[in-house]
Amino acid sequence: MSDSRVDEAQIARIVTEAIASQAGQPASSGQGRVSSEQTGKAAVLTAPKTLKIQQFPLRAIRPDEILVKVEACGICGTDIHCYNSDPFGLAPVVLGHEGTGEVLQVGAEVRMDSVGKPVKVGDKIVTSILENSAECMIAKYNPLKSNLCDDLKVYGLLPDEPDNHFNGYFGEYLIIRPNSSFFVVNDMSLELRCLIEPAAVVCHAFDRAKSVGMRLNFRARVVVQGCGPIGLLMIAVLKTAGINNIIAIDGNPERLKMGAALGADETLNYKDYSGIDELAAKVESLTKGVGAHAGFQVTGVPQAFSNLFKCIRRGGGICEVGHFVDGGECSINPHQDICKKEITVTGSWVYNSFEYPNAYHFLQRAERIGLPVASLVTHQFPLEQIQEAFDVNLRQEGVKVMVKL
Repeated sequence: MSDSRVDEAQIARIVTEAIASQAGQPASSGQGRVSSEQTGKAAVLTAPKTLKIQQFPLRAIRPDEILVKVEACGICGTDIHCYNSDPFGLAPVVLGHEGTGEVLQVGAEVRMDSVGKPVKVGDKIVTSILENSAECMIAKYNPLKSNLCDDLKVYGLLPDEPDNHFNGYFGEYLIIRPNSSFFVVNDMSLELRCLIEPAAVVCHAFDRAKSVGMRLNFRARVVVQGCGPIGLLMIAVLKTAGINNIIAIDGNPERLKMGAALGADETLNYKDYSGIDELAAKVESLTKGVGAHAGFQVTGVPQAFSNLFKCIRRGGGICEVGHFVDGGECSINPHQDICKKEITVTGSWVYNSFEYPNAYHFLQRAERIGLPVASLVTHQFPLEQIQEAFDVNLRQEGVKVMVKL
């Protein structure tokens, strides 16, 4: 046995960790342990169009929780809707769900992530969804449809709590609570990690379209209507999956240019056409005169959904991806648009937690085949400038605006 002595500081540390472990605190937290007086900043939506940087105490995590030091988070269209009108009545709330961070502490009961990877201090992780309640009949009888539960819970869209204000990624910390899905993604860049959540949206939409029989193979001709962040990722998913004929439609030349870089074979600026009939005629000319096999509507504009029917061939299909909030109504002709053409129409609503691995594998594959998906992040702002970040997003400058902590 070594005769080396244990000094008083070491004894104190050992005793402290033993007591913490018995009290349910994470004895394995290692570096990054926070003190009981630790505080952190967060951007709080206190009312529509009002963001305030506030300082909050950081409580100790419980044995089944994880403490994350947030590194960055993208601004989503849902964040913008919340900012504009607080449609879900959440204020005061810390928004942000397209985020990532580094593990600071791991609760004593937590061993691995949602796909069985060991989790430890220093790991880079992503998370978005908490599990649904046990009372949800949809999840109980069809777990693959748990994304349709009325009580779907997402970080960044959770009500503020008296003892925990770090429920969204627009803060310095995030506490991952029990029954949350989370994934270790150490081998990905910061930009790619912030794109995993929106990538899950488009991967889910792609699978929804395939599940109802839409023809999505090497010879398919597909229209993507809308080149915002989700539309551009939709183009990248299609190209990565082997679709060789993709037509992108938007009114922003810079976004159309990025659409081409991400895999669109043809880009059409709808502003160059007198109306939908002329635009549809152009699509027909690019699809052997009969229209596209499938279309993904990603604008969130009701009239765009109505217009897309004119671009789809008989026997084709449409996947509606863009309407994550109620944007209003539009008119279609059931005979001309659906029955006569025997069109398949399906909707896509967010994603399930188990689709995250598919999403980050898609992003990695896209990079390997040369698609510049990380370039979707065009702006970065510190937390103190989050108001400016939202303003840039509202002006639709660039593509994906990221808040970097």
